[in-house]
Amino acid sequence: MRLVAEFTTEPFDVDGQPPAHATEALRVAEEAGLECDFGPLGTLVRGEQGLLLPTLTGVLEAAFASGASQVTLQVRRDG
Repeated sequence: MRLVAEFTTEPFDVDGQPPAHATEALRVAEEAGLECDFGPLGTLVRGEQGLLLPTLTGVLEAAFASGASQVTLQVRRDG
């Protein structure tokens, strides 16, 4: 089954470059082979359940290790 996950890392940084907690979380998702759409308010990732769900652990770990104070996560079926 294909799933879609959307996550937002905080604190938000509206000036300049995206914060490390956002870019490191994205890096983990990309390196895992998920389809990624990085936006100013969140990141959307798509992939097969067997790949996406385990990767979310690494996404969360990377975000918190890089300074996130909170991560909001939603997961749903794709389609």
